[in-house]
Amino acid sequence: MSKAGTALSTRLDHRNPLVFDTHELGRRPGALQRLTRTVDAPGAPAPFGVEGVVGVPQGAPVELEIRLESVMEGVLVTGTARASAEGECVRCLEPVELALDAEFQEMFSYPDADDRGRAAEPADDAEDDEDRLFLEDGMFDLEPVLRDAVVLALPMQPVCQEDCPGLCSECGVRLADDPDHHHDAVDIRWAALQGLAESVKGGEKDEMSGAEAEAGVDEKQEK
Repeated sequence: MSKAGTALSTRLDHRNPLVFDTHELGRRPGALQRLTRTVDAPGAPAPFGVEGVVGVPQGAPVELEIRLESVMEGVLVTGTARASAEGECVRCLEPVELALDAEFQEMFSYPDADDRGRAAEPADDAEDDEDRLFLEDGMFDLEPVLRDAVVLALPMQPVCQEDCPGLCSECGVRLADDPDHHHDAVDIRWAALQGLAESVKGGEKDEMSGAEAEAGVDEKQEK
């Protein structure tokens, strides 16, 4: 089903803080309305960000600054969302908190936009409808637009600091907490030779101990 069909078949709840009413704006092209609103970040049907990586926690405040502009086809919505996102550093796995500024712009068309003289190419109607969002009884739901904007504004690989050295590949210690941390590198070829040398030394010691023991016995027998 296209977005158009979905929008027209679903009743919007005006009590939802992410649903906006455009009746006050009117349908005169060029009319403007500016709105500010603080809403709680939704947690369903999907996380407000990239699950398991970084996102705005459910219930966290999101400050919205929005401009509504009436145009021939509908209402052009432009705005900015500001919030605090949380995640995990991809290098050292420490918690990360960062300020988020997400900008968005979306056209919400009137259901009768085509009947009001919009020039449309018949061959592209089906494809256009898939990408279009529509007003419903003069209202629109900003949530899907806001989700897309937040995901695009978030870093896909968050780090606690730009030069985070990460974790030691051998023992897992966080290198930023121990800048001098290191392990002595041992060439496995030299390690094998060292083991062989120790074995030879051990054999020589055993032979010497055996020889000394035999000499002691002979000395006692002579006495």
